[in-house]
Amino acid sequence: MKLAQFFSLIAGLALVPMAMSATATDNTNETKIKQKLQDTLGVSISLMQDSPVEGLYQVLTDRGVIYVTKDGGKIFHGNLYDLDNDMKNLTEAALSGPRVTMLKPFEKDMLVYKAKNEKHIVTIFTDVDCGYCRKLHAQMQGYNDLGITIRYLAFPRAGIPSANADEMQAVWCAKDPLKAMTDAKSGENVKAASCNIDIEKQYRLGMAFGVSGTPALILKDGTLVPGYQQPSDLLRTLEAHL
Repeated sequence: MKLAQFFSLIAGLALVPMAMSATATDNTNETKIKQKLQDTLGVSISLMQDSPVEGLYQVLTDRGVIYVTKDGGKIFHGNLYDLDNDMKNLTEAALSGPRVTMLKPFEKDMLVYKAKNEKHIVTIFTDVDCGYCRKLHAQMQGYNDLGITIRYLAFPRAGIPSANADEMQAVWCAKDPLKAMTDAKSGENVKAASCNIDIEKQYRLGMAFGVSGTPALILKDGTLVPGYQQPSDLLRTLEAHL
């Protein structure tokens, strides 16, 4: 065997244990960082992966996305934008897929105003006392007429626990939740009731999604659109995401 071939063979064999060792080291490092974040910040972590910026992990927590250096020493919270791609929000893009998956278990608890000729589905984190939430709800027929099905999840802006959250619990637990929602958003009192619907879990989901106010719209692809949009404007937004 020629000398050059020998060294080439040795180098090739050496790469295998080195690669395995590097992977094991990376996994150990990620585990340590996750534990450090949980212990220091009191967050729950659902996803940790490489970020678009070299040397940073992108971490999806129950309080939104944070970024942490790979030595676990520094973190920051905020959005990453791509200057070379029309200021694309890279943080939002990374969240869209996980949001779709995380919404699935909550579908059974959503209050659904279904369009007869359904073309689009929008999930909305709502609050019964929010002015723009009330404005949106008052135009429900307009959304439905355009083929837009609206699904509600609770996001009491006063937090948990609060009278606001209790009011939303009463809506979800009412005999006719859809009517109770309309009543509550019209300023009427909804009789207190209890059931196995967990408003706090819905609220925590919104926090994990990065919701900071209501209404907050989640499109079918997981994109978050903050704020009220009238029916025709929302239709244009939805069609732009097809």
